[in-house]
Amino acid sequence: MSKKGCSPDNSACEGVFGRIKTEMFYGVDWRNVTIDEFISVLNKYLNWYNEKRIKSTLNYMSPSEYRKSLGLIA
Repeated sequence: MSKKGCSPDNSACEGVFGRIKTEMFYGVDWRNVTIDEFISVLNKYLNWYNEKRIKSTLNYMSPSEYRKSLGLIA
């Protein structure tokens, strides 16, 4: 985030956190899950979200495929 009270940053963060809650958190009984297990599940979800999910705005490619197509990563 760039600075306190910067609403564009806040809306982007809120959107990501809302998506995480909707897609990963809600609808699961977390009562018997340890902190370490939860961290593992969250890390797997974030890896999928950042590297593997298909996005229409990226020409139906994953973020990593899109970066490769632009020559930004090997």
